[in-house]
Amino acid sequence: MRTLEDAAKEASTCTRCRLAGGRTQVVYGVGSPGAGIMFIGEGPGYHEDKQGEPFVGAAGQLLNRMLGEIGLRREDVYIGNVVKCRPPGNRDPLPDEIEACTPWLVEQISLIQPAILVTLGNFATRFVLNKQVAISRVRGQRFSWHGRTVIPTFHPAAILRGGGDGSRQFELLREDFALIRRALEEHEAEAKAAAEAGVPLAAGDEEQLELF
Repeated sequence: MRTLEDAAKEASTCTRCRLAGGRTQVVYGVGSPGAGIMFIGEGPGYHEDKQGEPFVGAAGQLLNRMLGEIGLRREDVYIGNVVKCRPPGNRDPLPDEIEACTPWLVEQISLIQPAILVTLGNFATRFVLNKQVAISRVRGQRFSWHGRTVIPTFHPAAILRGGGDGSRQFELLREDFALIRRALEEHEAEAKAAAEAGVPLAAGDEEQLELF
């Protein structure tokens, strides 16, 4: 059976789109292969491209801090991006680049089977929900998506650009992470009840997932 490690190894030599020509390395993802929560950002930046890990630097430190506030660590969740290679100049990924990279994200979700997907920022949220929504309007809500729960919230980098701890967005981010914690606890309670009843908790719909 193919593992997340197998997929990451294959992705490391991917040349499906033009982004391969400018990267230092593929930034596949990091975290627990059995995580209940998966965070999805837009794509690697300068530091991520150099280190090969998503969400490092100041934005990563803020993400780590918010996880700590709800009793989680990076190792407890999985963190990835819509595209695995850095777009030049940190521009938005182009449609054909996204199309080329989408199978890697689909496989990640299928292998990890997270109950909760947290989309960070406008780009990842619009991609996953397939709607031109504004993060300010949909953050802090729950959406059902292929048997999973999607919770959009602000991108940590946007919080830092918008004033950091003293901003209203930071307080909303904190509220969203409290919601993420509640959603995880609800899922864990459902899984425990199902196990005690001898009924397996239904996983996400992998066949439908291939269509997104």
